[in-house]
Amino acid sequence: MAASVTHLLYLHGFRSSPQSTKARRMAAWVAEHRPDVTWHCPQLPASPREAIAQLLASVHTWPAATSAVIGSSLGGFYATALAERLGWRAVLLNPAVDPARDLAKYIGENKAWHSDEPFYFRAEYVDDLRALTLPRLTRPERCFAVIAKGDEVLDWREMNARYSGCRIKLLEGGDHALSDFDEHLPDIIGFLGW
Repeated sequence: MAASVTHLLYLHGFRSSPQSTKARRMAAWVAEHRPDVTWHCPQLPASPREAIAQLLASVHTWPAATSAVIGSSLGGFYATALAERLGWRAVLLNPAVDPARDLAKYIGENKAWHSDEPFYFRAEYVDDLRALTLPRLTRPERCFAVIAKGDEVLDWREMNARYSGCRIKLLEGGDHALSDFDEHLPDIIGFLGW
């Protein structure tokens, strides 16, 4: 059994923010039940290269054995890359598998979901995402994926195949936002050793 997580990083999806329902719900649970845990949920920049650099800088002192990352959608893609690089556990919520392909259509100006703030998604960001794509997971046992067959944005079959060998909770219905997130909290908490 892995040690209980002492440091938790939460990564939101594309066009999302730390104000997402899942991020706020997780933050509230940690504050109420595990106030001893170091919690970090930053606003990620549009640039994948900058996002990873900022994340690595902000967690460089965290202990690998007791740190974990939760990522939703594009945040799940980043979480996979970070967990692989840092030796952490990862919880992946409808994780993006091929964001270089999927986000190419968003090159140009976009608006953030929670603020309507405009941001620019550059063509070179697609190349950055491609460069972050891992050929395979070396330690799938460190990952727990919650995948909804009802995801209207990403293909659940692709997610299921990508995280084959990981612990997977495959939902018959659901949606991309995992609107029933509270129902999955006990499994997530258990995976984090709490």
